[in-house]
Amino acid sequence: MARVTGFGPVADQRARVLILGSMPGVASLQACQYYALPRNAFWPIMGRLFGAGADLPYEQRLQALKDQRIALWDVLAQCDRPGSLDSAIDMKTARPNDFKSLFRRYRSIRHVVFNGAKAADLYRRRVLPQVQLEAPYLTYTRLPSTSPAMASLDFEQKLEAWSVLTEHLQTR
Repeated sequence: MARVTGFGPVADQRARVLILGSMPGVASLQACQYYALPRNAFWPIMGRLFGAGADLPYEQRLQALKDQRIALWDVLAQCDRPGSLDSAIDMKTARPNDFKSLFRRYRSIRHVVFNGAKAADLYRRRVLPQVQLEAPYLTYTRLPSTSPAMASLDFEQKLEAWSVLTEHLQTR
């Protein structure tokens, strides 16, 4: 079974919303880029909502998200997982990222958005017990996964669901 190590956070001091995946897939790990699988709807959705689409170079997409006060990270720092599917994560080896440090460093984050059910479940089980006392001001939203494995929703349905991000960025 392959040991998988994720990426560091993409954030700056302006961040208000943190988008969390579970763990980067094989294509993302190979490219060293979040959501690198071309069939993943994440960048097309970010393009429609915030002008951070896949047509831009990767670094410009990240900067466009930061300019919108959006941060990216994954719940897990490391795990054993063959392939890319969340269902293949070996939970005995799953190690979460250091969210206490993240929320201390980026104090303007007020809302956490989960890219799919697995990210939400991992956070609830592995992270929330450690951060809820230090960051009780955080609010949470689970959105449908942008992964092509989430085939029960088409792109337009995913886009509609993800459009709530614009509301979270407007609230104080």
